Amino acid sequence: MPSERSPTVTITDDPTAGATEGLPPGRRVKPDTAGGGRPLPAHADVVIVGSGFSGLATAIRLLQAGRPDFVVLERADDVGGTWRDNSYPGCACDVPSHLYSFSFAPNPAWSRSFSAQPEIYAYLRATARDFGVLPHVRFGAELLDARWDSAAQRWTVRTARGSLTCRVLVLGTGPLSEPQFPDIPGIDSFAGRLMHSARWDHDHDLTGERVAVVGTGASAIQFVPHVAERAAGLTVFQRTAPWVLPRWDFPIRSVTRRVYAKVPALARARRAGIYALRESWLVGFVLRPSIMRAAEKVALANLRRQLPDPAKRRTVTPHYRLGCKRVLLSNAYYPALAKPTVTVETDRIAEITPTGVVTTAQDGTRTEHPADTIIFGTGFATTNPPIAERVHGADGRSLAERWRETGMAALHGLTVAGFPNLCFLVGPNTGLGHTSIVYMSESQVAYVLDLLDQLDRRGLGSFQPRQDVQDRYNDRLQQKLAGTVWNAGGCASWYLDAAGRNTTLWPTFTFRYRHQVRRADLGEYVTEPARVPLAA
Repeated sequence: MPSERSPTVTITDDPTAGATEGLPPGRRVKPDTAGGGRPLPAHADVVIVGSGFSGLATAIRLLQAGRPDFVVLERADDVGGTWRDNSYPGCACDVPSHLYSFSFAPNPAWSRSFSAQPEIYAYLRATARDFGVLPHVRFGAELLDARWDSAAQRWTVRTARGSLTCRVLVLGTGPLSEPQFPDIPGIDSFAGRLMHSARWDHDHDLTGERVAVVGTGASAIQFVPHVAERAAGLTVFQRTAPWVLPRWDFPIRSVTRRVYAKVPALARARRAGIYALRESWLVGFVLRPSIMRAAEKVALANLRRQLPDPAKRRTVTPHYRLGCKRVLLSNAYYPALAKPTVTVETDRIAEITPTGVVTTAQDGTRTEHPADTIIFGTGFATTNPPIAERVHGADGRSLAERWRETGMAALHGLTVAGFPNLCFLVGPNTGLGHTSIVYMSESQVAYVLDLLDQLDRRGLGSFQPRQDVQDRYNDRLQQKLAGTVWNAGGCASWYLDAAGRNTTLWPTFTFRYRHQVRRADLGEYVTEPARVPLAA
């Protein structure tokens, strides 16, 4: 990919540097650099949906490639994607800062080895500003519907701010964009405050309240310590105990940050070292899942050290192979559970009443747990992304309809048979359980740019994967996933769809994926010559 413009991103708290109404000072975009208030064009060569890591990477690389004819559709009032939306207390990344960032936009000023949400959010906003993306973004422009017009070889895109057409549609919405609430009877009857971790109500004071937390995944273990400090009583409803490893997080000294700023090669070397270490984890996840027993011993020692109550300890001890579900990192979760005001409840939730949560024990006994606030840490719609309901292909059917029949499937996790000129970033089987998704996003964006270049050079108007090629590709993926800890580790996780297929994760090393998508092979595609001028 082009790398001629690789500035160090500068993050500031200038109150004029930030974006839109409703956000605090320091989180506003300068009006003269933002395109958010401008009308939509009638047509753009490329429309990008979403302004998180994937959407911004696409926009930046298009600009660097001399392709400024694009629009970024953002439903919210600022860039940032999941790192804008997930602002719950304690929100942070589980991938080290120097790897969880763009390779072409180094930030030597990361304050900690694992960055917290405000710092990542600021980084994304600064990156959008420094690379000149903001004039291309339209805020409040949620994608409502997109339909492929075979005759015109264009997408017709309808948004909350109007409609436009484009030659290529890039979905950069990501798998962690739509909060998922469990289907619990009576959920709408609750008279107290109900919220999801991805839609945290910062104006609601939990001090002295009885709080119920549903879920014990990656978000919950980060916000539970905050809630435990404030609530008069906290009940954590656990379906499956997570594996929790110590979080080796530490501040990065100011002198180190100055060295990284003056000697970028050192920061790149640190990034490379982190990448290599994370890739080595695949030996346990994929090649030899039995190796995970050593990590389990570390996790259990951490549990014994931080949670002295043997009864509670038994309740939160996992009974499946570490890695089968997402491995969590925390130094504060078990100490929070150790508080006398915190209870872990494992009985099945039967219903929600106006005053609390009702559970049913194995013997049929029902117990109501009174609550003033219920917080759902129940994750996202990963195997059935709602955006798929809004995208309609060559035969008029939606992507969701297609995937309900086949399960989520795409060629290289990027393009889908029957949906011409559509690129799905961080799509099926490109998620990761061990390292930075930003690496995958950058690999995919390079593929998209190569596709665009080949379309232009060859005078092509449309491309879509051959169905037989896509089917063979996904059959091979499922074969590779069969023996991994994610599939065979003895748990049910959000990696698997309703049919038990792992349609979420990439089954091997990420450098193999990058090699695989280094260039688009049009022999894998059905293409058509352009019937209208490319610039029209």
